[in-house]
Amino acid sequence: MPVEITILAWGMILLLVHIFAAAHVKTKQYGAKWNMGARDEHLPPMNPLAGRLARAEANYKETLPIAIVALIGVVLADKTSEWTAMGGWIWLGARIVYLPLYAVGVPVIRTIIFMAGLAGILITLWPLLSI
Repeated sequence: MPVEITILAWGMILLLVHIFAAAHVKTKQYGAKWNMGARDEHLPPMNPLAGRLARAEANYKETLPIAIVALIGVVLADKTSEWTAMGGWIWLGARIVYLPLYAVGVPVIRTIIFMAGLAGILITLWPLLSI
């Protein structure tokens, strides 16, 4: 199995981590009854940690489709290489580091890590753009 598929599988585990981390902190704030209910009521603003985790999850979901296309695309096009694997690992590693940095509110370094992840996606995507 191509390593790019393994990277993608770990990326899906990271998606679950994002979802459950944000949900856990929101549930701590609003209660289990809210979590198990219809969630129709108006709520006070999320506390800072819950807000940051929700925004980190949204950010991950915004870039995840691009990573999926890149990682599956190189496999389907038979263009996998050490570079596409390295790009995938850079993306995944950066996204793993990004979550706790965002959670604790680290500014500039978080953005640099985001850009590293973006570079990893572009490294992986590049062979699909070659004519």
